[in-house]
Amino acid sequence: MLAIVEEQAQTLMRTAFSTVVREAGDLSAGLFTPRGEMLAQAVTGTPGHVNAMAAAVGQFLQVRPLPQWRAGDVMLTNDPWHGTGHLNDFTVVTPVFVEQRCIALFASTSHIADVGGRGFGPDANDLFEEGLQIPISMLFDAGQLNDTLMAIVRANVRDPVVAEGDLYSLCACNDAGAKALLHLLQDFGLKSLAGIDEHILATSARAMQAQIAQLEAGVYTHQTVIDGYRNPLTLRCAMTISATQIQLDFAGSAGASRFGINVPLPYTQAYASFGVRCVVGGDVPNNAGSLQPIEVLAPAGSLLAAIRPSAVSARHAIGQMLPDLVLGCLAQVIPDRVPAEGASCIWNPVFRGDDFVINPIYNGGTGARAGKDGLATTAFPSGVRTTPTEINEATSPLVTWVKEYRPGSGGAGEFRGGLGQRLEFTHQAAKAFTVSKMFDRIDHPAAGRQGGEPGAPGRVFVITPDGSRVTLKGKGVETVANGARLVLETPGGGGSGDPQARLESARLRDALAGIESTGPADV
Repeated sequence: MLAIVEEQAQTLMRTAFSTVVREAGDLSAGLFTPRGEMLAQAVTGTPGHVNAMAAAVGQFLQVRPLPQWRAGDVMLTNDPWHGTGHLNDFTVVTPVFVEQRCIALFASTSHIADVGGRGFGPDANDLFEEGLQIPISMLFDAGQLNDTLMAIVRANVRDPVVAEGDLYSLCACNDAGAKALLHLLQDFGLKSLAGIDEHILATSARAMQAQIAQLEAGVYTHQTVIDGYRNPLTLRCAMTISATQIQLDFAGSAGASRFGINVPLPYTQAYASFGVRCVVGGDVPNNAGSLQPIEVLAPAGSLLAAIRPSAVSARHAIGQMLPDLVLGCLAQVIPDRVPAEGASCIWNPVFRGDDFVINPIYNGGTGARAGKDGLATTAFPSGVRTTPTEINEATSPLVTWVKEYRPGSGGAGEFRGGLGQRLEFTHQAAKAFTVSKMFDRIDHPAAGRQGGEPGAPGRVFVITPDGSRVTLKGKGVETVANGARLVLETPGGGGSGDPQARLESARLRDALAGIESTGPADV
């Protein structure tokens, strides 16, 4: 089953039109029971997509109960509260039939570059400004395309070819999964997964509960401060560990924002539960069974449980900070298994000009790991890859002049944090272009653990043609003037342990590589 859903994900990557899916793997793919329970998920993909999609399929079944589904049906939505948290992500669900009986569902999600409105970014004041909203709807009805729905999509986006192509790619990947599953059943002489699915989910739930039972029961609290849109925001978590369950309660965290950084609860649940799964039950398959023992709560209407019509486009800028918050609680229980804080939120600017729009992804460093240094320029917790420079330059008039590690950006410690990177861009025709920024860890860098030092903060600035330097905000749309050079410096990860305890061989290795760890100094 894992091989099937991975082939499903690879089909999506091979056929996607948006580069963020094709090159960076910003997607999810999974196999579900007829009851809407996630049975298997692809390795390729992001926790925000996968774990939110795990809850989404049940919403589809509420709108269209299983007896109403027919072969050839395909349903979709980009509803942030029924999908993965913002309008750019489309979730598509396809049934699988054997002898006129639905025996499984395949679902997939991918990020579509543009859905109209203000465009991908944190500046909108409500959901209606952020683009086209599609409730759970039929894309194909018994194999017949909903031409009206597709026409509405094309009419509301800046690049209709890409949007339409991405929707077809989601359908294609579900079809690939369905065909592979039918072959599997035929090979084993089966007509359904009945009994097998219950066994897998029950076994996974018991395995996860057994892992939780090894933890010391109690209530553990942690808080962190992040940049926010204009003002710092405090996130708080109370973790309650019992014999069979972990409850995460985000009461006391910041209230809702009037900007597009609010997080719908499904996305909060997705990344919060992932924070637990990183160090508890990591060898247990991720499915509805292993997710069931983790309960995630947040006050309705708060930053982490946004209600309609809150603006949510840049929900990842907050949601991807949650694993570090959860790990801060777990560090009080299993300190030898928890990494230091990292850059966490991906740096995914949207570059736009008169005739182009691209959404590349750049990453900072991860925090120092248990007994190991942090990873340089690696996306954690999202897991998406950096978009290759060659692809960015082939699909836009921007030139990347510099792409290099930031020496010393990893926090010092017995085990140092991972390095961030420096990037410099200009327009090849020296024209102005805009950049929509959704960055964090600029004012509040990644913290170290157990005596480790914080990583270097991120920075964003412009070098003007006369050589002067203008600092930009971490979030919001701004213009890079004619002939100016945009510079991004992604954050470094925090260190772990006393820096004086670092092995001399490790110091020498860093020195020879030119990446000496000097902590959060201006480097």
